[in-house]
Amino acid sequence: MLKGKSALITGSATGIGKAVALRLAREGANITVNYSRSEKEALETKREIEALGVNCLLVQTTVSDDSQVRAMVRQAVESFGGLDILVNNAGVTDFVKHDDLEGLKEEYWDRVMDVNVKGMFFCCRAAAPELKKRNGCIVNLTSVAGITGLGSSIAYAASKAAANTMTKSLARVMAPEVRVNAIAPGIVDTRWIEGQSEHVANLAKGTPMGRIATPDDVAETVFSVIAHAPFTTGELIKIDGGMFM
Repeated sequence: MLKGKSALITGSATGIGKAVALRLAREGANITVNYSRSEKEALETKREIEALGVNCLLVQTTVSDDSQVRAMVRQAVESFGGLDILVNNAGVTDFVKHDDLEGLKEEYWDRVMDVNVKGMFFCCRAAAPELKKRNGCIVNLTSVAGITGLGSSIAYAASKAAANTMTKSLARVMAPEVRVNAIAPGIVDTRWIEGQSEHVANLAKGTPMGRIATPDDVAETVFSVIAHAPFTTGELIKIDGGMFM
């Protein structure tokens, strides 16, 4: 389905990003794996991707640094001859109870906005000229927190709301050559929820599907938007098992 295509996935050493990278690789896409700190995991992800018979470029980049982002996109284009797909998955958070207003430090705000909002924009902007050449697409991984105002902190929810709105803005200005959509997962079984098993189990019980999402659940939806939704842009698709209807 994606044979010969080039895909760049930010934050793809582990979790959702890794699942997306492997899903697209299974369809024949050459993959640029981006990571910021998880080098060991990134190398393992690269090995798994190459075992599927496609090429993989590994790039360590801080997405909140515009110059690094532009260099990453150049590397991807030089390695694979162009860029067809950008998946913005990189994200950070700090767990701060919503009623602890004083606990939500300015440094937390700065970090989450730098990565989750500015970083996403920097990646989209850097990739836009190349994506337009090949009628490519962008998928932004956001969160239901950006809809509900819930989540790991008020700052995190605000950052994801901004990402949701940015998706619509970019879908307008990058059309008709490039489609831009957002996938908004609920709770996903990744290392982000380590140590919260009881809380997560209680939430899962109240969800119509009776469980939380897996990274593969999210990856499958990302692939569907890329490969099977040629007339869809500016949309926000929730992946939460019906938790927030």
